[in-house]
Amino acid sequence: MFQNPILSGCYPDPSICRVGADYYLVTSTFEYFPGLPIFHSRDLVHWRQIGHVLDRPSQLDLDGIRPSGGLYAPTIRYHNGLFYVINTLVDGKTTSGNFIVTATDPAGPWSEPYWLDATPGIDPSLLFDDDGRAWYCGTNLVEEGHYRGHTEVYVQELDLNIMQLVGEPTVIWDGAVKGVVWSEAPHIYKIDGLYYLLTAEAGTAHHHAVAIARSEHITGPYVGNPGNPILTHRHLGLDYPIVGTGHADLVQTQNGEWWAVLLAMRPYGGYFYNLGRETFLVPVRWEEGWPIFSPGTGRVETAYPLPNLPPYPWPSRPARDDFDAPTLAYEWNFLRTPRDDFWSLSQQPGYLVLQLRPPQLSEWANPSFVGRRQQHIHFRAATAVTFTPQHENECVGLVLLQNNNFHFRFVVTLADEPIIRLIKRDKGEEEVIAQQPMQPGTFYLKVEGHEQDYSFYAATEPGKWKLVAGGVDGRILSTPVAGGFVGAYIGLYASSNGRESSNYASFDWFEYEELENGD
Repeated sequence: MFQNPILSGCYPDPSICRVGADYYLVTSTFEYFPGLPIFHSRDLVHWRQIGHVLDRPSQLDLDGIRPSGGLYAPTIRYHNGLFYVINTLVDGKTTSGNFIVTATDPAGPWSEPYWLDATPGIDPSLLFDDDGRAWYCGTNLVEEGHYRGHTEVYVQELDLNIMQLVGEPTVIWDGAVKGVVWSEAPHIYKIDGLYYLLTAEAGTAHHHAVAIARSEHITGPYVGNPGNPILTHRHLGLDYPIVGTGHADLVQTQNGEWWAVLLAMRPYGGYFYNLGRETFLVPVRWEEGWPIFSPGTGRVETAYPLPNLPPYPWPSRPARDDFDAPTLAYEWNFLRTPRDDFWSLSQQPGYLVLQLRPPQLSEWANPSFVGRRQQHIHFRAATAVTFTPQHENECVGLVLLQNNNFHFRFVVTLADEPIIRLIKRDKGEEEVIAQQPMQPGTFYLKVEGHEQDYSFYAATEPGKWKLVAGGVDGRILSTPVAGGFVGAYIGLYASSNGRESSNYASFDWFEYEELENGD
């Protein structure tokens, strides 16, 4: 058996492709840089990140991007020795729209973007037909829609020589359910001579669903499956352990099995999901020309029998990052595109050094923040840092981030004396939850989360933790409270809060681990 999700934490909108015995998967990243993590597997269950598709500032301008703007819903495909990722940059300040990047090696380097002209909408996908033609498939709002959120799916030919669309677009679908909103996430597959259009609809929250249609021709007409939606959990109630199932992509193994990756959420502590939308894997069986998702139950289960593939687990990632590698590990991200050299692994070997800079976590900026996803309902995160505040505007520490207006900052700063302070930012309003004197120099910070119960600790000697604040309600880190599309991040943070500073902080290590319930 294997356990769902296969990627825990904020890894939404998964797309998958197979090349021989190797599987590659990408997910959305919104305002975080580098963009679009790419994972490799040989058994569909164990995944190892091998890089990011967009890891250079020249590829990805996220300057000033709003929270939950940025990169939406990538698709990965392979054709004639080349990997393609097609994606949308939403609400960019300089460039927005749909683009393609390519690579001969999925670990990179990937090309600079080929921006596609006159491709309105989001969620683009690609089909390489067996007659040598390539097709773009995407979602767009209906110009004169019958209701708010009325979208349509269209196809148009893609000329791979000029990497631009040619001919005229053809609308092929606007949803399986009458009056449905946000028919999106389209993928077209050619299977046994028929074209199958797989889509999501009803929005990417509780009513999310998967639907499918088919046609004899790429441009339609498409006929919906009488059993649509072929997967949804919206009828199972708000207290069901897995909700919001949708945004699926199909893959066939080298042994002939079919599987689907898709997103869903796991609420806890009420209808709150701090981990965001995660990647799940479900078996698929074909009957009478239609796919059956999760045969026998029609629901995404927490466990399934393993795929008929040789098990291929990767070595476990260490819980502690000692910052002794020449580059940051793949799990680390920045907020928006980093333009300044505000971080270093070489200034003090064995340390991550963050410069204190004016940008703040509360702004749509690129602060001195290096973060990773919260991936477990029960977890512990800790760090060791050397820092002495010189002015009251300076602060350094750990943050738990949903977006600029919903987060916790657990930082050492200067009042009349150095203090450790826990600040809650809720709807843009700030409250100091707890503070106490703190000896500057080298100190240790820790946060533990058990469902929506978070506790914050500090120490000046290894292992001698003192509780600063316990029983803190973490629901502001959940999408139903904060809005948007991302899950919670845990990060290392340094700021001079609007003023210039020459000060810096040296993080010796960071540790993240899952806890058993009650540990």
